[in-house]
Amino acid sequence: MCSHLIRPDPGGMDPASARYVIRINGHLGAMLLSAFPAMTWQRQGPQTVLTGVLDRPGLHGVLAEIESLGLELLEVRQISDREVDDT
Repeated sequence: MCSHLIRPDPGGMDPASARYVIRINGHLGAMLLSAFPAMTWQRQGPQTVLTGVLDRPGLHGVLAEIESLGLELLEVRQISDREVDDT
């Protein structure tokens, strides 16, 4: 008997890329925001929220940049296109 792994449904998105919301503690200035050119940003209370479509290497690159800059990562969440208006 052969078993197959079930791939989660990415919501109709290309499986090589997905939309992510990344929350960082604090307000990032223009210099720090320039480190994330593939992401849009907004301030929500005391946090900066980055949103963008990234492939897996792009996501890992953004996370590595957050770590190298010493920023406090609060959340990384993959979202569907339907959730974009809610962020």
